[in-house]
Amino acid sequence: MDSLVLAAPSRRFSLGQCGVCAWAAAALLCIAFPVLADESLPGNDVASIRAWLLAHNPELRAMQAEADAAQARELPAGALPDPMIGVRLEGIDRDRPNLLPGNVDMATYSIRQTVPLWGKRALSREVARGQADAMRLERDAQALALLADAEQAYVRYWHADEGLRVIDRLIALLVQVEEVARERYALGVAAQQDAIRAQVAGTRMQGERIERVSMRHEAVAQLNASLGRAADAPLAQPLTEPILAVPAETLAEGLAAVRGGHHPAIRARETLAEAADRAEQLQRRQRLPDLSVGLGAMQQGSRLDGYELMLEVEIPLQRRALREREREARLMSDAARARVDAEQAALQARVGEAWARWASARDRRQLFAHTLLPQTEANFESALSSYRVGEVDFATLLEALEAWQGADLSRLDALRDELTRAAELRALIGSTP
Repeated sequence: MDSLVLAAPSRRFSLGQCGVCAWAAAALLCIAFPVLADESLPGNDVASIRAWLLAHNPELRAMQAEADAAQARELPAGALPDPMIGVRLEGIDRDRPNLLPGNVDMATYSIRQTVPLWGKRALSREVARGQADAMRLERDAQALALLADAEQAYVRYWHADEGLRVIDRLIALLVQVEEVARERYALGVAAQQDAIRAQVAGTRMQGERIERVSMRHEAVAQLNASLGRAADAPLAQPLTEPILAVPAETLAEGLAAVRGGHHPAIRARETLAEAADRAEQLQRRQRLPDLSVGLGAMQQGSRLDGYELMLEVEIPLQRRALREREREARLMSDAARARVDAEQAALQARVGEAWARWASARDRRQLFAHTLLPQTEANFESALSSYRVGEVDFATLLEALEAWQGADLSRLDALRDELTRAAELRALIGSTP
């Protein structure tokens, strides 16, 4: 091998050399800039999809704003009612009315404050806090659902690219098989029809490729829609196969995770049920009266003549209305508890269905990858060798090639199904990215 000698660069540069360097630097920048710009786009891997969705999805932003608004209602729920300030004028001259306090017989200035008793303010604050916490948990549950949709859309996006690679490889192999057929035809040991049949198969694969390209465009639109972006927004090219691990080794573990109440949707229902219990307690305490305290100062002429203190107590006489409101609160609490059970039952059913589909896709993918694909590849290699020496006809060779590539496409389709079901299971069990 010839040795490579690196000469020391000269310190003198001509104008032409400077121009060449400038053009080279500009070319490097042009090449590097799209790469740097592409790094900010989602699509390279699943992590970029998750990060973009959590940061930019408009539905999640709206739900976060609603949760913050619900949290802002917590303090006002337990605050005292606004006080009432009043002025009462007595002894106004009928002939020469004057509303100035010094020109009437008596002016009274008062302030009155209603004070809820028996822990009503604390209960109101707990109800508002529970509702705000439930909205945050519902936002987390929606984030899991949107992440699952985005992950499934990304899997279809990656699958479309991989399918195109398999189709392109099959087209290239058909070209090679056609060349072998032409060589045998030139030697007079094969019919010209063999090469024509290879061309026909290649044309048919070109039609399949057009369909795959259309599937990729559809996958791009679906992925952008799940991210809350425009349908034609640019996406980065997938770099690696998506990795979506199922957070449970068995179906029993997945169902146990649902029964444990770790999913945000179940926790949101439980939080709402607790808030409904507090609302029921608050309604029962409405039987107990609240207190209003008032303080006044009386002015006669230009001097303060005295003070007054006022105490008022509500008398809850509308007992039937109170009982109906208590009944309403009790029924709402029962409904909230029933919704917890219904949410758990629904999640368990969906986990069971998703697990069955995921396990089926996993088994099919393993069968295709470890058994069918090696078998069909060995069959094609054997058929190609036999065709070269005239032991099999061209139809057998073409059938073996299509079976080999068809097995690879079947493996890829099974892997797509396995990954999409894994994304669904992750959302149902409550796995965080």
